[in-house]
Amino acid sequence: MRNRSLLLRSGLTVAAAAALPLPLAAASSAASGISVSTSGSTVSVTTSACSQINGSWGTASLLNSSQANFAQGRQVALSGTSSLQTGAWSSVSPGTYTVIVMCSNNNTAGTQSVIVSAATTPSISATASPSRGVMGGVGGGATDYGTITLVAGGALVATGVAATVWFLRRRSKPYRL
Repeated sequence: MRNRSLLLRSGLTVAAAAALPLPLAAASSAASGISVSTSGSTVSVTTSACSQINGSWGTASLLNSSQANFAQGRQVALSGTSSLQTGAWSSVSPGTYTVIVMCSNNNTAGTQSVIVSAATTPSISATASPSRGVMGGVGGGATDYGTITLVAGGALVATGVAATVWFLRRRSKPYRL
């Protein structure tokens, strides 16, 4: 009886501890109000917090570490619909940046840091493809094995089949050899 209640209490404690970070993570991501992503040297921001006033959704600013306020960064006008507004910066140098979105009603939709890593350019070489094409599904059949290899493989298969038959026959009638 004791073990059951101890197990129940420890199980509830583990469940509560596992569920605790979920509301905290949801609150921190919801408080931001923006989503920032990078693709190579392009930084994109999306939000749904802004409303259109006088034909403008607002402005997003990309700040590097030496810039302190919204006006000093690279600014881009937001575009989109009432459900989603986006902005993007291209040719961004590698480094750490802060993205700030200011809606047209002068409310900040959110602030988020982003790291832009050095873009690697894929190189294509002339010898990247196999000379005889793709050998998919052949499974080793592309190599021509000699007669000795094939006879040895056949002998191994025959020995395995014979041992299986002998074992199964002996198991069904234990008094026979």
